[in-house]
This record gives sequence, C-alpha cells and structure tokens, in this order.
Amino acid sequence: MDIRNKANRIRLLNFSTPQMRAFHFSWFAFHICFFGWFGIAPLMAIVREDLSLTQTQIGNTIIASVAITVVVRLAIGVLCDRIGPRKTYTGLLVLGAIPVMGIGLANSFETFLLARLAIGAIGASFVITQYHTSMMFAPNVVGTANATSAGWGNLGGGTTQILMPLIFSGMLMLGVNAAFGWRLAMMVPGVVMFFTGIGYWFFTQDAPNGNFSELRARGELPEASGENGAAQSFLAAAKDMRVWALFVVYGLCFGVELTINNIAAIYFFDKFELTLATAGLIAGLFGLMNIFARTLGGVFSDLFAKQGGLKGRVRWLFIALVCEGIALVAFSQMHVLSLAIGIMLVFSLFVQMAEGATYGVVPFINKKALGAVAGIVGAGGNVGAVGAAFLFRSESLSYQQGLFYLGLTVLALASCVLLVRFSDATEAEEAKAYLDAVGDDVGAGALSLR
Repeated sequence: MDIRNKANRIRLLNFSTPQMRAFHFSWFAFHICFFGWFGIAPLMAIVREDLSLTQTQIGNTIIASVAITVVVRLAIGVLCDRIGPRKTYTGLLVLGAIPVMGIGLANSFETFLLARLAIGAIGASFVITQYHTSMMFAPNVVGTANATSAGWGNLGGGTTQILMPLIFSGMLMLGVNAAFGWRLAMMVPGVVMFFTGIGYWFFTQDAPNGNFSELRARGELPEASGENGAAQSFLAAAKDMRVWALFVVYGLCFGVELTINNIAAIYFFDKFELTLATAGLIAGLFGLMNIFARTLGGVFSDLFAKQGGLKGRVRWLFIALVCEGIALVAFSQMHVLSLAIGIMLVFSLFVQMAEGATYGVVPFINKKALGAVAGIVGAGGNVGAVGAAFLFRSESLSYQQGLFYLGLTVLALASCVLLVRFSDATEAEEAKAYLDAVGDDVGAGALSLR
C-alpha cells in the first residue's frame, strides 16, 4: 500500500503530529501490554507456594503464556491491513485487560494455566506497534522508529520485574496475606491496560493522512479485502522463504527475551538465594536495557542501509545474532553474582539489538502484505519462546544448563539470516526511496528532541 506523508524525522518531544502521537501511543501501549503479559512472572515464587506448583507445571504455564500469542500474532497482522491499527489496538487492550485482572481468581494449576493462556493473546500487541510505526515513518528512519517503539515497549518487561514486587509489598502493607496480595496486585496492570485502550482510540489515527476508512472513502487506499483477499495477502507472505528465515531469526532473539523475562527472577532467587525484591530488581535490569538497546539495533540498521543498502541491513542482523549467542553461552557459565549481572547486561544488549535489526528488514520484504509479514515474523518470536520453554520445564535439566543449550542454538541457527536476499531492482528502488526520504535532512540524526 502507498501511504503518503510519512515522517522522515523522529521528533521525540513533538506530540502535535499524527506520526509522533502514533509513535508514543504505540510504544506506551506495548509497554503496558508487557506489564500485563509478564506481571505474574516476578511473583512466581509466591504463586508457586500458594498453588503448590512443580517446576514442570511452572514450565507449562510459561509455554501457555507465549504459545497462544503465535496464533493471535498471525491473525492480528491481517486484521491491521483490514481495519487499521487504531481499532485493532483499542480492541486488544480493552479485551486483554479482562484475563489480566481475572488471573486473581485462579485457585489451582489448571485455572492458573488457562489464565496465563488467555493473557498470552495480548503479546500480539507487538505486531500492531510495528505496523503502526511502519505506516507513519519513511525508509530513512523506519528502522529506528520500529526499533525504538518496540524497545520502549519491551522495556515493560524490565519495569514489570521491578514494580510488581513493590506493588505486591504495598498490598501486604495494607494488611492482606501473600495469597491474596499477588491476586490483588494483578488488578493494577489490568486497569491501566483498559484506560490505555480508550486513549488509543481518541488520540491516534491509522496513517498520516487519516484513518483507513477515510482514506478508502477518498480513494487513497484500496478497499479492504474480504476473506479471500486476506487469505491471498497471508499466502503471499507465507510463500516467501525470507519471511520464514526472519521467523526463525526473531525466535532466536525475541523468543530468548521472552524466556528470560519468565525465568530471570526465579533463576536469581533460587541460584543466588536472594530476596524476591532483589531478584526482581536484577531481573528487571535485563528488560531495562530496552530503553536504548533495541533502538541501537534499528539505528545501526539504518546506518548500514546508508552504506550497503538492504544487504547492509541483513549483514548487521547477522553480526548482532552471533554476538547474542556468544554472550548467552557466557552468561550460562557465571557462578558469581556480580559477573552474572555484568554478562547478562551484555547479553541483553545484543538480544535487543538483534530484535531492532530484524524489524529494520521486515518493512522491505513485501509492502503489499506488510501486516501478514509482520505477523508471521512476530509469531516466530513466540514459537522460539515456546521451544526454549521446554528446556526449562524438565526436572532433570537445571536452568543453567538450559541457558547454555539455548546459547548454542542461537549460534547454530544464526546462519538463517543469510537466506534473506533482495533483487538488484529492489535494492535500487529502496536506495532511491532512502535518498528521497532524507531530502533536506541530509546529515541530521534520525532522533531529535524537537
């Protein structure tokens, strides 16, 4: 689809343009979704005692929390193409708030598992975030815009690890016991999600020139395709080998991040015999790297594109993945707390830069089926998380061993990046689009405060 008037700069403190409002609302919405999606993770040591869960059962709930997202992400991209990101995001936030608040009603492993399964659907918010920023920003900054919005959204994984134990402690100070405290604490992210959805409806629009319905009424956008058209869009993306290569690649980076978000607090709690609050704080550092790390991945993607075109974007993605795998193997071998924290931060840096680099490539695979491509690749992250979760559900395999094998897997499969190639015609077309987008801003940075 041909969207006009995309922004060629990211002016962080400018809230007057539809491009920047979409940018800020999309990352904030994704951040809040992460808050709801993984809000229970830093409290698992308490939930484990309350519901008498085994390691295998905890592993199954981790799988449930990310498995359903695979299906929803595949569908949500096509839905964005049909009704636009504004309506799609609003619906997901408002409906997703229900199971987040409802998990407090769980009183057994089975009901807790079902609640985490339902909550997992809000992980599809990532696809809408990337779709919306791709609609709003030009080729010279789209990598940076996608990476920053997703990174600041992923930051929710870090703030959740830090805030939820504090919220839980606040509940205990009100006089409730631990069993009721974790249930009451989960009401907080659910309520915030609901009101964020209302704000998304009133303060954003689908594209720079208006909502999809308005653009179609003016003839600036093709009519929404029916079921056959949606299926054709999905099939066009599904037939492209590059899409599935990126599907695997995203599983190696975002899938790993989701896994760490789920196990980091309990890993540090058990291995280093820390308090729940301290373990949550350290685990939160992993996610807090998103405040700049994923943005760096997108910035480098745009810089590599300036020098090497689309091949440059792919080359940078490969470098980031290899560095991630090496750092993960090193992290798995740490037995001293201070060293474990330091290596974890290096590992986090490359995980998130690889994610930013992946979605620096995605917008150029198939512009006519952008939603389907973004959905399939995004689903790959959750498939990776499901696969990784099996390493951590076995009673015979320690978390440390699981991390080691996961690092080796990243190194072994990083070569999938090399399957992502572009024709000479596409390279030339995108090189011209890049130069046209830069326009009068040659030499200026992609990110600015005005």
